[in-house]
Amino acid sequence: MPLWTCEQCGAQFPDSAEPPAACLVCEDERQYVNWKGQAWLTREELAKSHKLVWRDDLGIPGIGLEPGFAIGQRALLVREADGCVMWDCVPLATPEAIDYIRSLGGLKAIAISHPHYYGAVADWSEAFGGVPAYLHADDSAFVTRPHRTIVPWTGDTYRISDDILLVRTGGHFAGATILHWRTGAEGRGALLTGDIAMVAMDRRSLSFMYSYPNYIPLNAAAVRRIAGAVEPLAFDRIYGAWWGRNIEGNAKAAFEMSVRRYIAAISG
Repeated sequence: MPLWTCEQCGAQFPDSAEPPAACLVCEDERQYVNWKGQAWLTREELAKSHKLVWRDDLGIPGIGLEPGFAIGQRALLVREADGCVMWDCVPLATPEAIDYIRSLGGLKAIAISHPHYYGAVADWSEAFGGVPAYLHADDSAFVTRPHRTIVPWTGDTYRISDDILLVRTGGHFAGATILHWRTGAEGRGALLTGDIAMVAMDRRSLSFMYSYPNYIPLNAAAVRRIAGAVEPLAFDRIYGAWWGRNIEGNAKAAFEMSVRRYIAAISG
């Protein structure tokens, strides 16, 4: 029986003879159902219509789908001596992309910022022998394809290695998570935020939303909590959710300025 992927958000669902009746991710108020109605692709159909490409994104290898699909995020591969950590995920795993990651040292773990980017997390984990997939337990209700390798971590921080720390900020989702890479940006530190803190088009600032497509902003208390979680971390660079949406330098000052600007804008 086929595995089904939601055409609108890219979430993968368990194998079944018929597609699911609905996508719980798209029916949530942060997302939306496709204007033409709920639509599904089998994993094989998705692989026929799209391919995975990989390239450097400001010093980190990235993987994404072409043509663009669903929400359109790319995954990043944070390399360490014992393998890569995949940050966020894409809706498809292909033999060619798997071989590419093997050429980088393989995959030792997956960590995902929030449910919109769970994608084909089970396929990626299985491709590398069942590596752990760290998803915050506060968002467990949104796991569309339960799998034995999912680690529903709890609390506010989870350390994958000496240099890689997951930090629950909340905001976009209750379990919304960022990744701090202590040795990123040539040792100055890097923050991988997905769209928990959205790198703006000027690539000098960020913004914060509960729902991006439905234009629901976060309240000031939620943004202050994100700022408080980030404040102890040392970083000079921020990586967003899409190709090129990064702040190359002086990112901590940009983050702090963006928090002040955002709170002022919604508090007038």
